[in-house]
Order: sequence, then structure tokens, then C-alpha cells
Amino acid sequence: MLVRFFFSRLDCPFSTSFSLNTMLTEKFILLLVFSGFITLCFGAIFFLPDSSKLLSGVFFRSSSVEAETRTGTVSDTTTREKKKNKLPLFVGKSKREGNLKCTNPLEHMMQFSWDNYKRYAWGSNELRPVSKQGHSSNLFGSLKGATIVDALDTLYIMEMYDEFEAATEWVEMNLDFNMNAEISVFEVNIRFVGGLLSAYYLSGKEVFRRKAVELGEKLLPAFKTPTGIPWALLNLKSGIGRNWPWASGGSSILAEYGTLHLEFMHLSELSGRPVFAEKVMNIRKVLNRLDKPQGLYPNYLNPNSGQWGQHHVSVGGLGDSFYEYLLKAWLMSDKTDEEGKKLYYDALQAIEKNLIRKSSGGLTYIAEWKGGLLEHKMGHLTCFAGGMIALGADGGPDDKTGHQMELAAEIARTCHESYARTSMKLGPEAFRFDGGVEAIATRQNEKYFILRPEVIETYMYMWRFTHDPKYRQWGWEAVQALEKYCRVEGGYSGVRDVYANTPNHDDVQQSFYLAETLKYLYLLFSDDDHLPFEHWVFNTEAHPLPVIKKQNVEIRH
Repeated sequence: MLVRFFFSRLDCPFSTSFSLNTMLTEKFILLLVFSGFITLCFGAIFFLPDSSKLLSGVFFRSSSVEAETRTGTVSDTTTREKKKNKLPLFVGKSKREGNLKCTNPLEHMMQFSWDNYKRYAWGSNELRPVSKQGHSSNLFGSLKGATIVDALDTLYIMEMYDEFEAATEWVEMNLDFNMNAEISVFEVNIRFVGGLLSAYYLSGKEVFRRKAVELGEKLLPAFKTPTGIPWALLNLKSGIGRNWPWASGGSSILAEYGTLHLEFMHLSELSGRPVFAEKVMNIRKVLNRLDKPQGLYPNYLNPNSGQWGQHHVSVGGLGDSFYEYLLKAWLMSDKTDEEGKKLYYDALQAIEKNLIRKSSGGLTYIAEWKGGLLEHKMGHLTCFAGGMIALGADGGPDDKTGHQMELAAEIARTCHESYARTSMKLGPEAFRFDGGVEAIATRQNEKYFILRPEVIETYMYMWRFTHDPKYRQWGWEAVQALEKYCRVEGGYSGVRDVYANTPNHDDVQQSFYLAETLKYLYLLFSDDDHLPFEHWVFNTEAHPLPVIKKQNVEIRH
């Protein structure tokens, strides 16, 4: 159940909440006028230990998600007002009703992020909130609008419908894939394809389905390799692909070619074309033929020879979402993809045996493996694993469920410690467990924070499965730190050193801040039936995709 008084008990940085005591006093005096009996009855109601639960029905409003949205059925846009999600509202009216007392801060943060993006960088991929201009990395080439597409579902989930309509209009009129642009297949898939698919399933607007399928078709030439393992980079016009020049031996990256499955299975569902599903199922065939060192998957695979490159294994950068998508492929198939399930639990067993360690101070962490030697470093990206392990705990062997939930909780604690041990209470890009330090970044190039979501993601999953209030408390600490150190006049910016006393901003509001960080925070403080896990699976960019029901699933081997 939503902890309705959670925020009102904390410091709200956005506006001043009215005094509950004043309201209670007025009611008490009013009741005295009628009779001593009524006064005693209502006095008992107000001062019983469960009075907050009784008052919640008077001072708080929330509405339910209708059944068809919960089950993943495409909703009709004409009835979307009936499909409002349960909101973690504060005391007072919602921002849509005016006269705010204290708004939901996550809506406020999203509004601030979006408004500044629209004001200073509309149509650009991302915002530079300090210099107040557009920004684009080489991940997208000349493709535009990453923040717009990435934020679509967050806008819809937070009921920011005017903003959603403006974003929809931009997609309809301006989102163009017919350009001479070299893009990252992985990034464009998780942000653009994933964002468009999610927006379609939430709103039912045909433009999103059409654009998602069109972009999916543009990505298919990336699979034209001797093995079918896709290139990392693709020119959308020529269809020519290549790999990152820094990758070991011209290899493709595990986390990139292994993070296409969810989106491509849905593209086959929506287009009626099996080619998308066939491409990602072929990746499994290639992997199944290979020997895995110690049961582990190296981060590098040559798409020409089909052989592993450098034996570097990580559950963080270069490896992370491959493991996530094995589990979620099984869940999204309505638990019919038994191959995906087995691959996930086998991989998790190898990870636990070879990579997971406990520090002398009692912190559980996931190290990196390089040719049989451990590097006792854990990345911020690796912190998603706590949520992943919790999500999969119930599906593992019966004698492993409790153990996996304990492991997930230990990883969540370690990642929280990486935040708590900094000056800004924000986590570094990587932290180490050697040289007498624990959960602390020791190298300058690992001390930055770029608004990443992975720790918040794990808090959200852990809250859903345990309802331990510490996860909401930890989430609120992150909200306060983001407001104090990352908020600038023109939006939210990453910081270069989380151990410094004052922030040195990197001047980038990442698109995933709106897509993931704010969405996961919002869901952390929402009811469990708001995008429930039994009906929705989140892609690695936090875009919710509905479970494909058994009668529609066709796993191709």
C-alpha cells in the first residue's frame, strides 16, 4: 500500500505543507459543539495509532489503473482519462488542480527537466542545462530528439498529457530516420525503439507503432555479418556497419548485441514479420555453440569468426544488460521461454561463484574478471544487479529464492554505501574494494556522477518485493541530493566529483535522467499496481513493455 504520509513527514524542498495539527484542532473544537459523545468518538478516531490510515481517505486522492492497462492491452486514447495511475500525492491538491500545497516532487522535477529542455534544446538530443543549449553525443549521429522519445512514457505515466501531446506532435512531424547518420545500434534500440514501443502500448497512438517498426527495419542491416552477431555501429542510409575501434579484436560487445531481444520480439508482434525475432534468436544459437570460461560470458565476441575476444567479464559496463535481458525475455514471454530462463540462472550461478565477493567490512560486491584474475571494482552500472536478482528470485530453484533475495538486499546496501560515503550523497561511476578502502572511488576518472538510474532502479525493485521502508528513505535521500547538487537554473546536470564540497557540473542533462532516474523514483513512491511486474517488463532504458501472453508467444529455435 502507498505510504501516503511518507513525504509529508520529510523535508519537502518544493513548497510549504499546511499544518495537520491546525486541521485537527479545528475539527476537535467543532465536534465539541455537538456533544461530548461525538467528541469522544471522533477524538478516538483521530488519536488512535492507525489514525493516519483513516485520514488518508480524507486528505489524499489516487485513482486506479484500469484492467486493460494493467494487463498490457493497448489503451484507447479517448479513454485515457479513465486510466489514471495511482499517484504518490502530497497533502493538498495535485498540480493539475492548482493552488499547490506541496506537489509530488518527482512530478515537479520532471516538469522542470522537461520545460528547460523544451525552452533551450527542443528537438536536440539532450540539454546542456548550464550553458542552456542543445547537446548531442556521437551515439546518435545526426538522429534527433532522443530526450523527446526517451521521455514519452514518463510524461504519460505522470499524467503530463499536454507535454505528451507536444512530444507526440514532434515525433509525427520531425522524427526522421532517412539520413546519412552512423548510430549506435544498442543506444538507438533501447532509447528510440524502446521509447516508441512503450509510448504505443501506453497511449495506443498509431504513430508510435509505425515509427518503431520503421526504425526496426532500418536496424536490420546491422545483422549482415558472417555469424549474424550485429555490428555496434550502423549507417542508417548505406546500411554499412562496423564495430567500435577500441573493442578487442574488432569485436561486438556483449551488452550491445545482447540487449535487443525484448524490443525485437515486440517488433515482430506489432509488424507480423518474424524476421525481428529470428535475428535475436540467432544470437542465442551462436552463444550456445561457444564454450564459456568458468560458465561466464566474455564481453567481446568477433562477429566474423564467432569466437570470443579478450576474456574480460563484467556485470557492469560492456556486460550488464545481456544478463538482464535473459531473465526478462523469459518473463516477457509469459514464462514460456525456457531457454532464456535456463541461460539466466546458469549465468547467475557462474557470476556468484566467480565474481561475487564480500569485503572485510561485510559489504557484498560484484568484481570484474580479467583472464581469471579479479579486479575488485564495482561500477555504478553494476548496481542494477540488485534489482535484477530480486526480480528473478521467485523463478529460480525453490531452495534459492530466499538466498537470492538476501543477495539482492546485500548488493542494494553496498550501492547505498557508495552514495553515503561521498560528500554529495551521490554515487561515483565506480568504487573499489582494495588498498584498505571499501565502496569508495580512488581514481579521479571514476568520481563523476552523470544522473545514472541503476541504484534507484534497485531501490524500486527491492521496495516492490519487500516493502522495507529503508528503500524509500534511501530514494528520498537521492532526491534531496539531486536537488541540492545537480539542479541548476536550466535543468539538471551531472557532477564531476561527488567527493567535492561544491559541485563542478558537467553541463549535460542526459536523456536517461527523464526516461529512467525520474521514472524509477516515481514508481518507488507509487502503489505496486502501478505498472505491475506481472503485466509489464521494463527494458534496460526503463521503457515498460507488456508481457506477451502465452497464446501469442512463438519462440523460434
